[in-house]
Amino acid sequence: MDLLFTSVWLKVAVLVLIRTQLTAEAMTITSSGPQTIQQPEGQTVTLGCTYTPGTGDTGDLDIEWSNVSPDMTQKDTLILSYSGGQTHVYDSSYSNRLKFLADPNQGDASVAISSVRLSDTGTYQCKVKKSPGVDMRKVTLVVQVPPSKTKCWVEGSEEKGGSVSLRCKSYQGTIPLTYVWTRETGGTMPNTATQDPNTGELLIKNHTDSNTGVYTCVAKNSVGQDQCKYTLGAYNPTNKAGIIAGAVIGALLLFLLLLLLIWCLISYCNKKRYQKEVSNEIRHDAPAPESKPPSRASSVRSMVGYRTHHGVQYNAVASPLPSVTESAPIVADGNNGTPSEGARGASFRYDPQYGYAV
Repeated sequence: MDLLFTSVWLKVAVLVLIRTQLTAEAMTITSSGPQTIQQPEGQTVTLGCTYTPGTGDTGDLDIEWSNVSPDMTQKDTLILSYSGGQTHVYDSSYSNRLKFLADPNQGDASVAISSVRLSDTGTYQCKVKKSPGVDMRKVTLVVQVPPSKTKCWVEGSEEKGGSVSLRCKSYQGTIPLTYVWTRETGGTMPNTATQDPNTGELLIKNHTDSNTGVYTCVAKNSVGQDQCKYTLGAYNPTNKAGIIAGAVIGALLLFLLLLLLIWCLISYCNKKRYQKEVSNEIRHDAPAPESKPPSRASSVRSMVGYRTHHGVQYNAVASPLPSVTESAPIVADGNNGTPSEGARGASFRYDPQYGYAV
């Protein structure tokens, strides 16, 4: 029994020794830099990948740099390779920006990425293979943007006795961002002031003249910082009652002016409509001009002026024409030569419309 137990331990010891020897002689990546690198945008970053081949690694050297997909179900993207003494870049976004730092055959497969962008953020894998040995290493790159375009302003008013809120914000920069307010002129920070480093607010309660001055806000993250300034003043409270009364009076005047404008417009429209109706009535009711018949009085005057009869008496023409009595001429009767009775009593009477009867 003891002999059997001793034999088993000897076999285990031999296997461990063989495996240790094989591991020591296999391909090994020796880079010991940080696994996560933070770099500002626009800078150059180095991804380390030094290696030592094993004594039994006699095959051709093959190096691959890949962008590891965050989705484990997707394939990694090959971006750079070295094989048979030739270097190939497979991703056009890395053209002229990605290259080996040294000759990969000399045990250094490290690469440099220049002018890094936000899109370069990701996990990169270096795989070195020299048959039968192979080893790999992963490095995570985080490209950060320094704070910029920082703006300072006051939210609300700067009235005395109230609360004043100073605000600060950087519109470009990788989060997390922190904000710190300091007082540049006018003394130390007011005792009633409190600030929030996450939102960039500086709140000053019970504002007075002693709080006036220049305040500076610094926005920063792990790769840079930026700042802005604001000059704080102090003003007397405004007469809110007067402002409200003025606003009400102004609104009433505007309303009355609007009513007057509407009334004038309605009056003008009514006047135009009335004038149009009167014009239409005159056009429809006016009779056509009649031809005036010749006056009988003018005919009589003409006859009076040029014709006389024996025994006829004419009144004055200048006066309103009275009736004219004319003794009918004595006409002999056809039978006995005596005058006719019908002709004897004939008279001319004036008619106001037609004149004298002929």
